[in-house]
Amino acid sequence: MIMATSVLLGACTGSGGSGEKSDNDSIIGRSEIKIQGGKMTPESLWAMGRIGNAKVSPDGKQVVYTVAYYSVPQNKSNREVFVMNADGSGNKQITKTSFAENEATWIKGGKKIAFLSNESGKSQLWEMNVDGSERKQLSEYDGDIEGFSFSPDGKKLLFIAQVKTVKSTADKYPDLDKASGIIVTDLMYKHWDEWVTTAPHPFVADFDGQKVTNPIDIMNGEPYECPMKPFGGIEQLAWNTTSDKIAYTSRKKVGKEYALSTNSDIYVYDLKSKQTTNISEGMMGYDVNPQYSPDGKYIAWQSMEHDGYESDQNRLIVMNLATGEKTFASKDFDSNVDGFVWSADSKNINFTGVWHAEIQVYKIDFAGGNKITPLTSGANDYASVDLLGNDKLIAKRHSMSMADELYSISLKDNKVTQLTTENKHIYDQITMGKVEERWMKTSDGKQMLVWVIYPPHFDATKKYPTLLYCEGGPQSPVSQFWSFRWNFQMMAANDYIIVAPNRRGLPGFGMEWNRAISGDYGGQCMKDYFTAIDEMAKEPFVDKDHLGCVGASFGGYSVYWIAGHHNKRFKAFIAHDGFFNMDMQYLETEEMWFANWDLGGAYWEKQNPTAQRSYANSPHLFVDKWDTPILCIHGEKDYRILASQAMAAFDAAVLRGVPAELLIYPDENHWVLKPQNGILWQRTFFEWLDKWLKKK
Repeated sequence: MIMATSVLLGACTGSGGSGEKSDNDSIIGRSEIKIQGGKMTPESLWAMGRIGNAKVSPDGKQVVYTVAYYSVPQNKSNREVFVMNADGSGNKQITKTSFAENEATWIKGGKKIAFLSNESGKSQLWEMNVDGSERKQLSEYDGDIEGFSFSPDGKKLLFIAQVKTVKSTADKYPDLDKASGIIVTDLMYKHWDEWVTTAPHPFVADFDGQKVTNPIDIMNGEPYECPMKPFGGIEQLAWNTTSDKIAYTSRKKVGKEYALSTNSDIYVYDLKSKQTTNISEGMMGYDVNPQYSPDGKYIAWQSMEHDGYESDQNRLIVMNLATGEKTFASKDFDSNVDGFVWSADSKNINFTGVWHAEIQVYKIDFAGGNKITPLTSGANDYASVDLLGNDKLIAKRHSMSMADELYSISLKDNKVTQLTTENKHIYDQITMGKVEERWMKTSDGKQMLVWVIYPPHFDATKKYPTLLYCEGGPQSPVSQFWSFRWNFQMMAANDYIIVAPNRRGLPGFGMEWNRAISGDYGGQCMKDYFTAIDEMAKEPFVDKDHLGCVGASFGGYSVYWIAGHHNKRFKAFIAHDGFFNMDMQYLETEEMWFANWDLGGAYWEKQNPTAQRSYANSPHLFVDKWDTPILCIHGEKDYRILASQAMAAFDAAVLRGVPAELLIYPDENHWVLKPQNGILWQRTFFEWLDKWLKKK
């Protein structure tokens, strides 16, 4: 899994792609793992390379992209840079270092590749030749650069860096510089997995082809985020075609106001006048990810309608820059626009969106009255889309049986061609289970799509223990996703059948279906879960006496709730990062808009029927009915749902005399990101299920 060769590491500039390296650091590269018996294992999952961003050269002839590799023994990862021809040929790794090389893109007309690297001790901007040689540091910013974009004329650099926005204890009491206490005076003092002390800001700097100089914070003195935490990146900012304006995303709120609102806007900063204009003022939900059209006449962005509703429909808005007129361009698509790119001639926009549990690529034709046409099909998800010359797109694609690879899509005949085969050497050693689409009639007479994943070498004459998978979000699609933790093929390889329903509250089946979960956590969505497992339990190959129920986040809440309502259907439960006590969840979480919208309000609002219905369905109220073994998993750096929720659920089970186990991670957030923690998660997960579902 680790390349044994150690090289000496040099300073800023080297003649080769690798540079020099310290003796005690091993380069993490592509794994040559050997898999026994054709069975997917946790180790084989973590041996897979993970493809990152891909960028096309200005002439459309080459693609640069990154791949992350993980080492379980070193308990860390590294990211390397690759270049290939636009048809997938000539694929070559051009870096091989212990540094994290990210955000690779083309500059100087395609003669150089710019990228971020921590080679100098901080994340800075570097460049190299197309073969990886002559690495050269371009920036010497005091802090870490987190993302960047060159202006179209190549003379300016837009980059993201953190600025301090909250005074520390030492700022107030300089003589207590070793004190660890944090003084809090407003909400949003914690977010996702950090105590909030800084905010990302956009900087504009000069670039003469050799060095980045004169950085200017275009939000200087403002305590707001751009891009927005916790997941926003450079995609939330955009250059106009004439290199004199920058569109950026920001929610200009702090503290309690930030915690209660999702109202972000698209701002345009004029480099000449230094003036900023809000072009989405009055649009009350999330407005994010602006993109100017290639002809410079329009700007498009994703927009939600309602303030406080983070899972509202993600609409595509197109604005005429001359008239200011805004158009809801994706109106005829009754789902979300997940990502988009303009066509080269600015006459249409290509976007990704989920429909019937698959994320496909679609085209909006402006000349045709915003007619929407699918460009792709099949049991897979497209994770990104960009231009590949004038007549093709490049996209990342995955499925329940394959991690991300890069593909091209012809705009002439919609032909899809696979460009990369990063993990083929691993897939060739693994037997995957069959993935089946089923439609089931729900308790209220609707049709629900359910994915069923069968064990490899499935034998219909045998009986298999079966798992009900409960999705998180709560409004994230159970599409053809690939997970390096909640991996359905991994579960199937352990001889389980997996039942994964697209229950009420998931996108891709119309907005009415999507919105049905808000304020109804213990209602129809739970009935949908019971429909899915009860229908599958009728099959002769399903061992109805050995059913399990697993899930994370809202799926973890679902497990805790079902544990008190399942009427002995299940023999084992696993809940990861779920909330157990909804009263406490309301006060413990950071993004209050989510709790207010989804739960309907605060638990003390006694005259609010929606809120009272929500809190009446708190899982902790039904612990007296718990009778089934349960494993609780949580990360202590999860500030979305605090680890005290899992601890309380575990304690309640033990006090009730219910067999229980707690897996707690002091150093993980809402996910499990470290390799050894990931392996531990998988081993604990299957040991628990095997103990209760495979014993006779």
